Formats: sequence, C-alpha cells, structure tokens
Amino acid sequence: MKAFDWHADPISRATPVTKSFRNTQNVRRFLTRECGDTFRFDRSFMAWLKDGREKTMGDAADEWIQRQAEKWKA
Repeated sequence: MKAFDWHADPISRATPVTKSFRNTQNVRRFLTRECGDTFRFDRSFMAWLKDGREKTMGDAADEWIQRQAEKWKA
C-alpha cells in the first residue's frame, strides 16, 4: 500500500491522519471547506493533530470547530 500523498490525494472526512501528515495546501483546502473561511492552523491544534492518537480528518475538522466555540465562550 502506497503512502498517502497529502499534496495530491483526495481528502475526505474519513481520511486517517497518518504519521506522514503534512500541512499542505490540499489539507488547508479541505479544512477551510469543512470549518469555514476563518480556519487557521495554530500550534496547539497542530500538536493535537500530530499527537499519535488515531483520528480522521473529520475528527480534525470537528476538533477545530469545537476549539473555536470554546474561545467564544470564554
């Protein structure tokens, strides 16, 4: 099985976040589509993405949206 190409392969909510995860334009396009035009990477979100626990790109989008909601509550 070939490694996932974060630059070119299609990304869906079911795409697993692998050890080879890269912050590419392809990833940004996906997350902007899922999270809206205000999507931005930050250090804590990137650390969460790369923490080694199993997750999908759908989980990542949901996590980012939840983090934004928490910021607005505070």
